[in-house]
Amino acid sequence: MSQVPAATRCLRVLRFLASQPEPVPLDRIRQACDLPRSTAYHLLQAMAEEGFVDHLEDEHRFALGVAAFEVGSGYSRHEPLQRVARRLLASVVDATHQSAHLTVLHGRDVVYVLEERAPGRPSLVTDVGVRLPAPLTASGRAILAALSAAQVRALYPDRGAFTQRHGTGPTSPSELRALLTDTRARGYATEDGEVTPGFASVASAVLDHSGHPVAAIAITFGTDGAADRTRLADATRQAAATLAARIGGRVT
Repeated sequence: MSQVPAATRCLRVLRFLASQPEPVPLDRIRQACDLPRSTAYHLLQAMAEEGFVDHLEDEHRFALGVAAFEVGSGYSRHEPLQRVARRLLASVVDATHQSAHLTVLHGRDVVYVLEERAPGRPSLVTDVGVRLPAPLTASGRAILAALSAAQVRALYPDRGAFTQRHGTGPTSPSELRALLTDTRARGYATEDGEVTPGFASVASAVLDHSGHPVAAIAITFGTDGAADRTRLADATRQAAATLAARIGGRVT
C-alpha cells in the first residue's frame, strides 16, 4: 500500500464515502480503503481542511464535504446535460405556457443553467448563470430532498449556513429537515414568494443511475393567476423522468 499515490488514496476514500448512506467512523474507512490507521487519519484531516470531507466530531464520523458536492455538480453542468435538456424544456413551456428552468446544485446554491421563457411571461431573476440559495428555491429543495440526511447535514450544519431574500424560508437545520420531509411526501418541491414575491415555483429532481440528483426541472408562474399547481408539478415530474431516462439515470 505504501507505493499507492496519495491522490489514489483520496479518490478511494471519496468513492467509498459517496457509496455510504450515512457518515462512517474512521476504522470503517480505513478497512474499506485498506489504509493504515495513522495514514487514514492524516488523509481525512487534510481532506477536511480542503472541504472534501466533513468531520462530525460529536459522532466521531466522516461524511462527504461541500467541495465534493461542488465537483459533482460541476460535472452535471457540462454541456451534454444541457444539450439533452434544451428541447425537453421547450416542450414543457409549450405544454404549460409557463417559464421553465434547469438547475444544478453548486455548494449551498443552485445555479440556473437553462431557461425557457414562455411567450408573454415577465422576465425573472433566474437567468442562466444566476446562483440562489438552494433552500429557498423549488429546484434546490427538489435536489436536497433526494440527498441523504448526512449529505444535507454536511451542507447545512448550523444556522450560519442559511440565507434569506425576503424574510422567509428555512433558517435552521431542523426547519430544513421538516421542509424536505414534506417535499418527499408530496413527491415534488414548491416555493411561494421566497425567491420573488408574486411568483411561485414547482420542481422535480433528475436522478442519475445511482439515484443521485444531478439537476432539477422547475416551472415558475405568477401567483395572481389561476395556475393549476398540481398539473404543473406533474409536468416537472414527467420532464425530470424523461431527462433521467435519456442520460441513463433512475426513473421514479
